[in-house]
Amino acid sequence: MSAIRLLVLGAVRQHGRAHGYQVRNDLEYWGAHEWSNAKPGSIYHALKQMAKQGLLLAHEIAPSTAGGPPRTEYEITDQGTEEYFTLLRRSLTAYDQKPDILSAALGFMVDLGRAETLELLRERVRAIEEWRKSVTGYYTPEDGPGQLGHIGEIMNFWVHSADSGAQWTRGLIERIQDGAYTFAGEGEPFVGVLVDGEENPYATRTPHPGDQE
Repeated sequence: MSAIRLLVLGAVRQHGRAHGYQVRNDLEYWGAHEWSNAKPGSIYHALKQMAKQGLLLAHEIAPSTAGGPPRTEYEITDQGTEEYFTLLRRSLTAYDQKPDILSAALGFMVDLGRAETLELLRERVRAIEEWRKSVTGYYTPEDGPGQLGHIGEIMNFWVHSADSGAQWTRGLIERIQDGAYTFAGEGEPFVGVLVDGEENPYATRTPHPGDQE
């Protein structure tokens, strides 16, 4: 699974319609260029590919009165919305993916209902615990990594990562149970996207040909 599809679909969906530079600006505002593969080339490629796949609808818009080339604005389709929610749910429960997958899902989890989000996170904990159980059939953490020589450090690392991942997820579950954040159907959610033209203090400002498309 790639985080870029979820990130791009989610950013377009939050705007309603957005051109490529808006999507890039939002994802840089989130710092996604640091923790995921959401680099400018990947973003613009994903927009074009998903438009070809029917997940996004491309609209050609006229140049601004200030001049400059026409831009393409993208709008998520029904098929794209279905794909978006499939990716979002899978990313919240997938314990064996890269951290950028979960990071992307956390950014959009409030698009789901509170109860469903809690159940998906509980499923994540259950999956982590099952995985840990399968590993400790070969490796006993209490006996330390030395029992397997230096190779035991590999098992030690993954068991500790599983434990910390489960602990963090349980903490998030508690915060959501206690009323943190505004989820779908509860009112106006926090929307972490920039208004077109709004200054982005975290922008890389590295030019890319796709910025003008």
